[in-house]
Amino acid sequence: MQLFKDLSLSAVTAGFVAMLVGFTSSVAIIFQAAQALHATPAQITSWVWALGLGAGLCTLVPSLLVRMPVMVAWSTPGLAVIATAGIEGGFDMAHAVGAFLVCAVLMTLAGATGWFERAMNRIPMEIASALLAGVLARFGLQAFTAAQTALPLVLLMLGGYLLARRFVPRYAVVVTLAVGVAWVLLRGELAWTSVHLELARPVFTAPVFSLSATISLAVPLFIVTMASQNLPGVAVIRATGYKIQVSRLITLTGLATVVLAPFGAHALNLSAITAAICMGPEAHEDQAKRYTAAVACGAFYVVVGLFGAIITSLLMAFPKELVAAIAGLALLGTIGNGLAGALREEAHREAALITFLVTLSGVALAGVGSAFWGVVAGSLALAVQGLQRGRVARG
Repeated sequence: MQLFKDLSLSAVTAGFVAMLVGFTSSVAIIFQAAQALHATPAQITSWVWALGLGAGLCTLVPSLLVRMPVMVAWSTPGLAVIATAGIEGGFDMAHAVGAFLVCAVLMTLAGATGWFERAMNRIPMEIASALLAGVLARFGLQAFTAAQTALPLVLLMLGGYLLARRFVPRYAVVVTLAVGVAWVLLRGELAWTSVHLELARPVFTAPVFSLSATISLAVPLFIVTMASQNLPGVAVIRATGYKIQVSRLITLTGLATVVLAPFGAHALNLSAITAAICMGPEAHEDQAKRYTAAVACGAFYVVVGLFGAIITSLLMAFPKELVAAIAGLALLGTIGNGLAGALREEAHREAALITFLVTLSGVALAGVGSAFWGVVAGSLALAVQGLQRGRVARG
């Protein structure tokens, strides 16, 4: 089979790191959102099951079919919206599931009609690259701010990364992860007591539809997912040079969410952070074979879903500093490429820089994340510059 011929250790490691980063960075918020909706422990486990299977299959199957890395995850900012709405609106899981279904239908329509992709086609590559760099740079910073609480761990991982980049660049992430895990094991810092042997079981929750849940939960969830997740996800795809039909992927994530929402999947979407890990040169030196990293990531996500309770507790046993460090170091190359692409053309350089800084700031207005506002700011800067160049040409 071609997959096994193209597969490499670096691709498998990239897939594992992508899953590790995606899951551990949001698992705590999943619990917070579920608790805000007064979910039972069985419903929380089902939530993890639905997200793991949804993200895993929507990543694994398309990647195999198109031989390109298709990366799907779930809306982490959306979890914050759910937690807030659950507390403020007093919604339960039934009302939340109804809102999840409304959001899923809106995402499906956005993909099927193609309006989201048409909007993205109007954004210059420099703006998309700046958006990518701004989203990822925050994770790069977290790799080094983790040194405040785990200086030896971060220094060892950084040293391992630099040496590996010098001597075995293809396996730099492998070496870095191995160094980090070895140090944590030697120090006895893995929280094994939090690991529980329990398999995940899906729990069906009948949806309840209400106007208040639609306005307070479904619509904000849709906006945040499209602006803060799918938008940078498309930026990663384009900045890494892949020609993937975005509208079909948006439709796929919407339909998958429709199917899995009654089991807890709130919103599946294109991935940005984990996509950058699997689409970058660290995953595989041959761009045509990086789809194997996405296949590996999808397989790991499926395992997370099937063994949700066990994997959840196991991944939570890793120190948060290790996860932050491996995520930031694994993304250094992609951040650099994004900045290089953003600043390449002088005509778009200032607008790209504005996009980068607004996105990096993390500012959130009206419940919408900085990725959206970064594109808005950069587009406005381009429009103003266009008017100025038009006046100069007429003069």
